[in-house]
Amino acid sequence: MRLLFVVQRYGLEIFGGAEQATRMFASRMAARGHDVEVLTSCALSYVDWADHYQPGTTTLEGVTVHRLPLVAPRDDRYFGPLNARVNYNDHVPPLLLQREWLQAQGPLLDGQTAWLQDNAGRFDVAVFFTYLYWTTAAGLPVAASLTPTLLHPLAHDEPPFWLAVYDTTLRIATRMAYLTEEERDLVSRRLGTEVPGEVLGIGSDLDPPRTDPGGVLTRTGLGDRPYLAYVGRVDPAKGANELFDSFVAYKQRNPSDLALLYVGEPIRRLPGHPDVFLTGFVDEPTKHGLVAASLALVQPSYYESFSMVLTEAWALRKPALVQGACAVLRGQAERSGGAIPYEGFAELEAAIDLLVGDAGLRRAMGEAGRRYVESRYGWDVVLDRYEAVLEETAAAGPFAPRTRR
Repeated sequence: MRLLFVVQRYGLEIFGGAEQATRMFASRMAARGHDVEVLTSCALSYVDWADHYQPGTTTLEGVTVHRLPLVAPRDDRYFGPLNARVNYNDHVPPLLLQREWLQAQGPLLDGQTAWLQDNAGRFDVAVFFTYLYWTTAAGLPVAASLTPTLLHPLAHDEPPFWLAVYDTTLRIATRMAYLTEEERDLVSRRLGTEVPGEVLGIGSDLDPPRTDPGGVLTRTGLGDRPYLAYVGRVDPAKGANELFDSFVAYKQRNPSDLALLYVGEPIRRLPGHPDVFLTGFVDEPTKHGLVAASLALVQPSYYESFSMVLTEAWALRKPALVQGACAVLRGQAERSGGAIPYEGFAELEAAIDLLVGDAGLRRAMGEAGRRYVESRYGWDVVLDRYEAVLEETAAAGPFAPRTRR
């Protein structure tokens, strides 16, 4: 098949959930013999979308990548107050203001509409990743009139998801590709109807390469202490700061040598603490080695549509503690038996005590998580389902607006 993937950022150095998922699907579909191209920005950072890569066409992992330059970087001095006004107040903002916010959020790519008008018809399916950004909101309606489209909404119950400015985005795609049952149910509730689609998930390498983490643990000062691992962007929006505060309170009430290790780049520097350590950026084998050496993963995010770090930990036979207020994480925990959901400090404290104090329970939960990933999220299983969904999407044809009689 001839496939076009459209996403806001794309590259080996980019580890955002939507962007990493896009690259995983695109490169693996190319490896299966499909003709795969990507339309994206030149950005490395999602904070301002500033051009980092050169504009133009290159090849990455067998995928043809078209990069368009940015019209202008995002200015948080303007976007920050606008974001607060649109998403974090008690009143529904007018649609005109929502559109202004969406455009300010970006990334606005120079020539995206013209590129899609000229090229979308070459593909059997145009695939868009995440409803949230301008690349999808502006690009999907253009492509939908020229070729069948598949939207991975990557939706979770966050303020922007309920904005009316996304009504067209969530309705116009030929089909949807959901990551979990909870995401499918959320989109159906948002639209008041069930949109044709399939729950696919994201594949996970069952035996990922991993390196001995001893050097990193020594460098950070953690040494051979037992630790819980947080993996990903160290960002308040991901629950990283709340976890820090909760863990510090836990250690005050439960003195021990237990530590918390943050594996990832900090968006905002955490306070110093003798029981909390930070690796900064590490490569994938090192990341897997650090998770494998931990007692358990902690996933504190309130807003997740899947959580690849969770399935990666389960593939390594590691149990997890997950934010129970996130429906997706709670659902994955309950279906797998590989994680304990918690809400609030008291439940987190009890869950840490339970896991740290019972090695047999950690092993049993880790094995349950591994079985769950093997049955649902092995890459061959996911890609077989994905090819079937793409074929159904291609057969449906492009979006045809109703005409008045």
